[in-house]
Amino acid sequence: MLWIAIPARAQLAPSGPGRRLEPAPRAAFAGTSAESQPNESTIGPGDLLDITVFQAPEMNRTVRVSPNGEISLDLIGTVNAAGLTARQLESVLEDHLRKSYMKDPHVGIFVRQLESHPVSVMGAVKKPGVFQIQETKTLIEVLSMAEGLADDAGDTVFVMHGAGYAVADRLDSQGEVGKKTGAVEAIRLKKLLESSDPTLNVPIHPGDIVKVTRAGIVYVVGEVHKPGGFVLQNNENISVLQALALAEGLTRTSAKKQARIIRTEVATGDRTEIPLNLDKVLAGKVPDPVLQPEDIVFVPNSLAKGALFRGSEAILVTATGAAIYRW
Repeated sequence: MLWIAIPARAQLAPSGPGRRLEPAPRAAFAGTSAESQPNESTIGPGDLLDITVFQAPEMNRTVRVSPNGEISLDLIGTVNAAGLTARQLESVLEDHLRKSYMKDPHVGIFVRQLESHPVSVMGAVKKPGVFQIQETKTLIEVLSMAEGLADDAGDTVFVMHGAGYAVADRLDSQGEVGKKTGAVEAIRLKKLLESSDPTLNVPIHPGDIVKVTRAGIVYVVGEVHKPGGFVLQNNENISVLQALALAEGLTRTSAKKQARIIRTEVATGDRTEIPLNLDKVLAGKVPDPVLQPEDIVFVPNSLAKGALFRGSEAILVTATGAAIYRW
């Protein structure tokens, strides 16, 4: 955004005999060069602009950039604004006014509302959404804007560069996008958060999409000491006994022979109950079943004979509200 306060007077072109307005000193406008500064944000579709013509207040307008990147002004007509910085658009409008209406015009642009610099943050973050950024941010800064990682965040974040920016090609030509539009980077979150290597904290530009993968989780509920969901490290599968160990083992009232695995098919959403005799598994008489992500191991109470849970629906509700643990 750019707001230029101009304390000096300039002049309209003479319109009649005897009318003379002295030109304002150019020094009063020092620093208003149309050259873009490093990291200066560009205007794009949807942005709301306050346009001030200092010599002609009646021309002041608040306009929104159209979807095709243009603005329309009295006396000037349609002007392309997308891809220009505020300084550059000021220079373009001054050139138009200078050609026919004003001798030495000076224009100020203030970006009142930024809508064209979105970064989408998706997946396993606490506050997924679309965030507007005026300049390049780092990956960690963007994740912080989404209030950090969710409990079930996986180990990888994907950054899709320029996937949603309408004027990304123009920005590329100006050197304001460091990665090729459409390129995808995969970054390991553990390395990003623990390493001192700055190259992992990649720059995020307007139009980029950041997606944090969700880790696989297995749930252990019922008669265990620490019921909850356990995040699978690197999405590796674990066995039933490993899951019970993470849940700190069975209670004395557990009905080991009546345990079961609730498995949901990802494609169809159908749920299947798989009988599980933990007595035989613990004794090594049957193989230790390998769990899949989103499996629920339910161990009923031997005293109530599982009457508390009358079906997979109730077990699923219990698992959904369970605490999530990383190990």
